[in-house]
Amino acid sequence: MTTPAPTLLWLRRDLRLDDHPALVAACADGGPVIPVFIHDETVENLGAAPRWRLGLAVADLARQLEDAGSRLILRRGDALAALRDLVAETGAGTVRWTRAYDPEAIARDTGVKTALKGQGIAAHSHPGHVLFEPWTVETKTGGMYRVYTPFWNAVKDRAVPEPQAPPARLPAPGTWPASEQLETWAMDAAMDRGAAVCRPWQRVGAAAARDRLAWFTGGPIADYPTQRDLPAADGTSGLSQNLSLGEISVRRCWHAALRALHDGHAGAEDWLKELAWRDFAYHLIYHTPRLARDNWRGEWDAFPWSRDGDSAQARAWKQGRTGVPFVDAAMREMYVTGTMHNRARMVVASYLTKHLLTHWKIGLDWFADCLTDWDPASNALGWQWAAGSGPDATPYFRVFNPDTQLRKFDPDGAYVRRWIAEGQARPARTALGYFEAVPRRWGLSPQAAYPETPVVGLAEGRRRALDAYENRTF
Repeated sequence: MTTPAPTLLWLRRDLRLDDHPALVAACADGGPVIPVFIHDETVENLGAAPRWRLGLAVADLARQLEDAGSRLILRRGDALAALRDLVAETGAGTVRWTRAYDPEAIARDTGVKTALKGQGIAAHSHPGHVLFEPWTVETKTGGMYRVYTPFWNAVKDRAVPEPQAPPARLPAPGTWPASEQLETWAMDAAMDRGAAVCRPWQRVGAAAARDRLAWFTGGPIADYPTQRDLPAADGTSGLSQNLSLGEISVRRCWHAALRALHDGHAGAEDWLKELAWRDFAYHLIYHTPRLARDNWRGEWDAFPWSRDGDSAQARAWKQGRTGVPFVDAAMREMYVTGTMHNRARMVVASYLTKHLLTHWKIGLDWFADCLTDWDPASNALGWQWAAGSGPDATPYFRVFNPDTQLRKFDPDGAYVRRWIAEGQARPARTALGYFEAVPRRWGLSPQAAYPETPVVGLAEGRRRALDAYENRTF
């Protein structure tokens, strides 16, 4: 009997061995399985922080595969060219991967699948990155959902497959193809000194993600509905960075939350809704790819947002020096940790797009450069929701007041003290970390005075935004 030809397992944002349908299918093919990660144009296009964080995840997965008696083959360049080279080198007859749903990935994957099949190579994409494939959730009339609540009602009682256990073994080829070295890719280069500051805040790899999930669903999830809004509290799952890279599967998270709900933790339902909101973002970006870069509501194309990302106001926002404490604390949290509390994200996005009347794409691109939990669908939906230009958006006339939000959700000022050093006799180490993480060219130090007045006052900014909305031409 002849041994089946090898299968190439093309890994992307599914950097785990647990609950991995494409991996299970590859092992079921019966031949050797060759895991591959390709530093292609989609990786090259990543911002500094997400590319660095991806490199950490790839390194961790390589260690997992070594422990399983396998290895991760690394190649750099065009994805199709790299896969064709590996097919030629290994005699692989099949290529499998986990589906992606953003426009850039769909264009790449469609071209790869068509070309490989034309070459006589079996090419299969598999589920695993979302709970429900976007085309399987339809309204009663057969269309897509544009509003979250009906979407949630449509999926909340759907069966989600139980997570799959990792294969007992990954059959290895007799001879491994050559692999590049991860270090030569210098995926941390654009982070410069920020990498050392940010590294302790990263929860890298499947094991760390599983531990965090167990901790969260074992107790804190019960208080999630209230604790989730407190930026100084450790009241959220903190799994966004792991979910964005597939270090843990959303199906495993879903079932863990269901168990918590059945155990009497009523707050688990709110977290289930957040997991479904993530699916909603992918549902939208799949059906309406313009969500990624253009106003989802076309009538907003005429709105007079500033598109100058280098204006004095935009620079103050980027540097966390607007003179609005909640906004500045949130931006500094992002530079030190690579993430930002969700309540804070809404506030900083509202301030940029409404008080500063700056285009949401300025913020979207900045987050895409600075967040280690960057996700193409969630980032786009979040920014368009806050700006008012997106589906199921916050009412365009709603302008978050950062000071009111701060008094409500950080009444004792713990969040601000944690991240803003200026004016404190003994600043927290976290607050000082901001000055170690940001670019040297900004010329900032904790000895500098904090801005005495906001770059745009809250009352003035609200009035200006409402005037712009009243005079809009749509």
